[in-house]
Order: sequence, then structure tokens, then C-alpha cells
Amino acid sequence: MADRIPRMRLRSSYNMPMLGLGTNNCSKVSEVGNLVRTAIQIGYRYIDTTSVHETQQEIGDIIIQLINDGRIKREELFIVAKIFCHCHEPEQVEPECRMSLEALNMDYIDLYLLQFPMVLTDKERTKLTTTDFLDTWRAMEKLVDKGLVRSVGVSNFNKHQLERILKMDGLKYKPANNQMEITPSLSQDELLQFSLQNGISTTGCEPFATPGQAKMPMESHSCQEHPTIATIANKYGKSAAQVILRWGIQRGYAVVPKATNPFCLVQSMDIFNFELCTDDMQAIKALDKDTEYISTNTK
Repeated sequence: MADRIPRMRLRSSYNMPMLGLGTNNCSKVSEVGNLVRTAIQIGYRYIDTTSVHETQQEIGDIIIQLINDGRIKREELFIVAKIFCHCHEPEQVEPECRMSLEALNMDYIDLYLLQFPMVLTDKERTKLTTTDFLDTWRAMEKLVDKGLVRSVGVSNFNKHQLERILKMDGLKYKPANNQMEITPSLSQDELLQFSLQNGISTTGCEPFATPGQAKMPMESHSCQEHPTIATIANKYGKSAAQVILRWGIQRGYAVVPKATNPFCLVQSMDIFNFELCTDDMQAIKALDKDTEYISTNTK
């Protein structure tokens, strides 16, 4: 089933699957391990990780088991990892990357992201520092030169912040990807177009939104429960979640939905056998209320 998932060409010349598994909602190592094993077995090749949730060791153990069992080859996988806000000092970047490599039991990371543009002194996110993320980016470029990562990118960056990187003196590697919150309530069209014009691919995380996390009140229902999306889903004989993911794929960005059970994994995979018509694409885009459900700093 892996060959059903289209891939996008990164500016670094590597190909990234347009559907992946987000793992940052898994607080229990047994939960994330089971999900990753199932995901790979049914065809997922893009696994999105972050060190701050301390699940990379379990993810790496499962992947090694599958490799040793002959179920998958490392080169068939696309592993994404992120450097969190408390490790933005240039001298911290390589040690933090090597910690992720050791936890994942891998020789390289396919895409390494600067997770947020702000810099904090600790994991609890309590204190800001004055470290410039441009200095962090220079340190990340060295990871590519050393072969520790194949591509570098950012997460939750807005247009102004991307422009700062693109215009920095001595830039060696432009961001290959920007991962950010994109939902029917937050279409991010301007940022998507800017990224496209500058050769930066986009990954949409948090595709369904969670009302309890909203920074400002919206409707009482989630994006999946919106009447417009429900009507479109019924038209195609698909779920609301599948329609939202398909909307993202047709807009040209990768999607990394989270999953809580194997059924969600299978359902998310089943989005490549239909196509939304232009009117339905526009109807979903019309739901945009510029509402962030998580604080991503992309505005």
C-alpha cells in the first residue's frame, strides 16, 4: 500500500511522502510503539517524531525490529525529528541531534526541523532567551554537512520568520519544509503560496483541530463536525476526516494526522482513491476563520 502514497520532491532533492503518522499525542511508549508498527505494516513510510515527548527510543526499537524481520528497509522510511525550544543555542544543536539519532538507533534523520521560532531555557517553556534562531539555523546546516541529517526545515514559522532565514548572510541550505497547523478554520493560504514561490514544501499538522485548544472561541463543534464538511463527506461516501486530509493533499501539502488506534491509521490511508471537485475545495476553504487551535506563531 506504500506505493499509493504520492511523494513530493524537496529542494534538498529527497522525496517526502505526502501522508505520515504524527506521534506527539502518544504519552505511553507502548501506545506509540504499537501504532508505529501497525502504520509501517499497512504502508506508512513517513514517521513524525519529536524528542520532547521522549518516545523516540520506543519508535526506534520498533523500526529496528521490523528491519531485522525483513519487513522494511531503512532507506524506505522517511523519519522526521525536531529540535525543541530549549536547545537552540548553537552548541546544543549537534548534541541534541545525536541524542535523537541514538534514541532512534539510526545513522541519519531524513528531515530535521527547528520546531518553534522562539527560544526557551527549559522544557517547561517558562523562560524566553534572546538567542536568534538564525544562529540555530547555521548550526543545523552543519548537521547536513556532517551527514547526520539529509534535509533541514522549520516548524511553526510565519512568513516574516521564513524571510529572515532566506535573506540571512551566508545561507547554505534553504528550509526544505515548514510544518505548521493547517485546518479548514486556518487555511494558511498566504503562507502556503509564499512557501511554494520560494521552493519550501509544507506539512500540515493538527489537520482536524481540537476546540478545547482554541485561542479564541469558534463554533462548538470540531472541523470534522462542521455541516459543510459532513455534507461533502456524505457525497463521496467518505468520513469527514478523510475529506479534510484529501483537501490538504489536493492543496499540495503533506499531512501528518495523529492516530489513536489502527482503524484511524487505515482510514487516513484511504484518501487516494477519490478527488474533491473544485466547488467542494472552495466550500471547505470558505470555512477559514483565521483561527488557531494551537499557538503556532504562524501569523
